[in-house]
Amino acid sequence: MKVQFETVENKDEEMALIRATEKTEDIKTAINLLESEQDCISVIKDGETLLLHKSRIYYIESIDKKSFVYTKDDCFETKLRLYELEESLGGFFLRCAKALIVNLKKVKSVRTELGGRMGVLLINDERLVVARSYVKEIKGRLGL
Repeated sequence: MKVQFETVENKDEEMALIRATEKTEDIKTAINLLESEQDCISVIKDGETLLLHKSRIYYIESIDKKSFVYTKDDCFETKLRLYELEESLGGFFLRCAKALIVNLKKVKSVRTELGGRMGVLLINDERLVVARSYVKEIKGRLGL
């Protein structure tokens, strides 16, 4: 695919144009990345509310109706529900179990496991399990 870049005078003139024969998953991902204005989510750590950039997120897990956001070496709580996070993060974030969202940019390797499930190794050497019902979509998004 050919890519062009053009400098404009001011921010009001900025825009992206994608010309393609069909709207593939890759193009949908690119559109989500370009349209996402929210690069941070609010998280809570030790009673303090912080803004966490989504590029730092490895995965998000729901435990006992609470959502936890995991980074390379930290864990935060968020008031947002998994479906809200899934919608707002978009792009490379994908549901891989009923209570789990993974950042595909943080995946180091994958492995087929018993029962049709898939194991995912993240770049921080943490392991996650992809439920059977999500394996096909994960494989498609990773190009497997």
